[in-house]
Amino acid sequence: MTDRLQAAKDAVLAYKAALDAAAPEALSMVLSDHLASDHLWRGVRPFYELTGVDALVEEFWRPLRAAFTPVQRRADVFFAGDNVVDDGASVWVCEMGHLLGLFDRPWLDIPPTGRMCFLRYAEFNRVVDGVITESSMFMDIISVMRQAGHYPLPPQTGSSHIHPGPMTHDGLLHGASDPDEGTTTMDLVHRMVADLSAANDVANATGDNRVHPDVLRATWHDDMIWSGPEGIGATYTVGRYQQQHQYPFRFNLSGKTFNGHVARFAEGNYAAFFGWPNLTNVAEGGFLGMTGGGTPADMRVVDVYRRDGEKLAENWVFIDLPHWLAQQGLDVLERMRQLNGEAF
Repeated sequence: MTDRLQAAKDAVLAYKAALDAAAPEALSMVLSDHLASDHLWRGVRPFYELTGVDALVEEFWRPLRAAFTPVQRRADVFFAGDNVVDDGASVWVCEMGHLLGLFDRPWLDIPPTGRMCFLRYAEFNRVVDGVITESSMFMDIISVMRQAGHYPLPPQTGSSHIHPGPMTHDGLLHGASDPDEGTTTMDLVHRMVADLSAANDVANATGDNRVHPDVLRATWHDDMIWSGPEGIGATYTVGRYQQQHQYPFRFNLSGKTFNGHVARFAEGNYAAFFGWPNLTNVAEGGFLGMTGGGTPADMRVVDVYRRDGEKLAENWVFIDLPHWLAQQGLDVLERMRQLNGEAF
């Protein structure tokens, strides 16, 4: 299994190196060398699902490369694993970090700044026999809007900043790792999820959405760092995590339904999962500082974890908030265009 993971990582590393070095006119050729002809790419709103190399180049990579010049990849986490969702039938590779560039031309109609801009991303690639067959690219578009001075939401509960990578600076697992360490990490994540599910059952039975901090401390270090998407923000320590994210999420959203994951895997001290979508819920008012809508809306979510010893220490979270909000009638990019006098 270790050889299989290493082969998948090598394939993704080769793809990223070729992609980053490719001239604009060579993008399609380079992607064709590494992606399957029927490659499926999932992206946050407004990209959604794209099939084949040409669609991916024209809809995503070429406009991005034209707007951010030049693009520099700054990966903080890179690892692979056997997907526990399909009992290890598939191998996935996770990379997380920032794409950095000079924001010199509009992107998604977000006005350029002429300054450095960080596009936070988490990317998942499924590799079959050395070829990437499907990918999912989660990006924090609202963070780009904030950096450009066009933040579309009320004040957030957490902190807004460029999210750092692991405190231990050991997130790039380019080489082989001890399989037992990955199993330990995955088991810990499953135990943490089970604890939260049990807390949800209590809440459903009693109507009390509070969670005793010791429930979290069973699987989290007290000085945990939770790095959420722009709109929610980042928070530090169990107590502030509960105040600044967990309780706004638990109290202000109802009808939560778990829809499952596409991939969930671990290697070494790192684990990740994503869904398409993971969750469905209903805004009752208050979440993100927005009014309640009463309409069920899907959340596409990524979680990336770092284990430190016997507990989790860091969690990086991506949510396709533009998609979740659009299902309730708020298109944040369209509102930006209206504010800039570019719509209607």
